Amino acid sequence: MASYFVYKISPTIANLVKPMEMLEEFETYKEARNYAREQRMNRDNSSQSTFKVIFAENPLDAEEKLGEHREQPILKEWEK
Repeated sequence: MASYFVYKISPTIANLVKPMEMLEEFETYKEARNYAREQRMNRDNSSQSTFKVIFAENPLDAEEKLGEHREQPILKEWEK
């Protein structure tokens, strides 16, 4: 059964391989979202880490999805 996973992703120099650490697994999005928000609020100010919530079948699937290169969305003229 699929779950929501919260990952801590550390910055990299080359952005080739993202160092990531699974923090928690949740059954509902709301719980995962709240946990990720807490982590963002409690992180060290000097930390450049990001916290992501991902829906996946298992931790391996979640890491594959987080590691995929995604194109930046095209900004519309009014969004600039």
